[in-house]
Amino acid sequence: MDSIWDAYEDYHVRLTRTPRKGSMGLTENSPRVALVWHGDREARNTADLKTNRLHGVAEALQAAGVEAVPAVYNDDFVEEVRDQLLGVDGVLVWVNPIEQGRDRTLLDALLWQVASAGVFVSAHPDIIQKMGTKEVLFRTRDMSWGSATHLYTTVQEFREQLPLRLKEGKTRVLKQYRGNGGNGVWKVERHPSNPALVRVRHALRGSVEQDVPLDAFLAQCEAYFTGSGRIIDQAYQERLPEGTIRCYLAGTEVAGFGHQAINALFPAPPGAPPEEAPQPGPRLYYPPTTPDFQAIKKKMEDEWLDALCQTLDIETHSLPILWDADFLYGPKTASGEDTYVLCEINVSSVYPFPDSALVPLARATKERLSARRS
Repeated sequence: MDSIWDAYEDYHVRLTRTPRKGSMGLTENSPRVALVWHGDREARNTADLKTNRLHGVAEALQAAGVEAVPAVYNDDFVEEVRDQLLGVDGVLVWVNPIEQGRDRTLLDALLWQVASAGVFVSAHPDIIQKMGTKEVLFRTRDMSWGSATHLYTTVQEFREQLPLRLKEGKTRVLKQYRGNGGNGVWKVERHPSNPALVRVRHALRGSVEQDVPLDAFLAQCEAYFTGSGRIIDQAYQERLPEGTIRCYLAGTEVAGFGHQAINALFPAPPGAPPEEAPQPGPRLYYPPTTPDFQAIKKKMEDEWLDALCQTLDIETHSLPILWDADFLYGPKTASGEDTYVLCEINVSSVYPFPDSALVPLARATKERLSARRS
């Protein structure tokens, strides 16, 4: 093919010659959406949405009149996936920023091409760049969910400024630009007795607190500046032991919550050695009507959504079909009310999520597809 446009036209011509099999609730005119996740050749050849973890998404879409098809992705067969995605009406993606040591460079380029050809893509790579990287913490630091946050764009900035902030005696949380599963997230504080050391803990599961030379830690973090990489430096929140709250949204609709009592940087009990810090526990899921989370729901609906879109220059109809915002408890107000501090936004691969998000997800997908058709 000479171009993406030639491939797009060729694939649609072949589609019109191939009758579609009917399914309950679907017609030959039903829109088709590809559900994309990462896997190898065998996973692609045997993909079945009836047994996959996304089976609930496929069922919700079908109930809404949208046909879901599996589309396993790997950099090793990127052109094959491109041809498939050019033949559907929409694409919903569940691929982490880092999968088996590979980033999303090729996938994001593919999704951008497919979206340019007229296929609906969520989350679009442009939206991921705006709200799905850790830099969103710096860009939205002046919102009411913000905290004392700094951005290091070069190794020199990092080496000069982080030691000065640690000398102030406040614990910092460092986060690489793009990552998942705690990869590249570090709790860092001044050693209580040796100024040449820092006390650090990686947020990867299984990590323990360690005392390491400051120079060695700074050198270790230089890898996070590779390419367009950078580091976000956020103030540690002392109420972290009270847990994290994850707010799930389908577009602009709050669709459920998750609560994790023990997270990756949970400290050891007072007086206990660092290695006795508990490992992360399960996240429990709740519907959007849960009383304990109504304060966050109201904040999101009445304040944060509009402020986020204005700050990042995002149209509300471009928000991801499924995304979430993670919050820690901030300092209480003078009247004793809770405040909340954003610790990340996830848009690349939001899973698992509460069942209450399935219907809003399917509804938002159908609405986006219908708007494009009209």
